[in-house]
Amino acid sequence: MVNRATKRLLAKQQAAQDRQQARRQPAARGGGGGGTREAREPFRRRTVAFVKEARNELRKVAWPSRGEVLTYTVVVLVSVTFITLVVFGFDFAFGKSIFRLYGR
Repeated sequence: MVNRATKRLLAKQQAAQDRQQARRQPAARGGGGGGTREAREPFRRRTVAFVKEARNELRKVAWPSRGEVLTYTVVVLVSVTFITLVVFGFDFAFGKSIFRLYGR
C-alpha cells in the first residue's frame, strides 16, 4: 500500500525522467526549439476558434427563466437580511451584557 507522499514522490521522479528524456531527444518534438512558432496556429485563428467553442458551449447551458432568476434573487435577499438581523441581534445582546457586566 502506497501513501500519498510516496505517490507524489514517484510522480516527481517520473516527471524528472520525462524531462531528461525530452532534453536528450530534441528532434522528436518537431525540430527542436521547444514548440516553434511555425508549428502553432496563428494567434487570431486560435482566438476565433476559442470564441466559437465558447459560444457553442454556452448554447448548451440550461439558462434559468426570468421568473426563476427573480425567485432566487428574492430568496437570497431575504436570507441575507435574516442572517444580518441575527448577527446584529447577537452583537447587540452580547455588547449590552458585557457593558452591564463591567459596569459601564
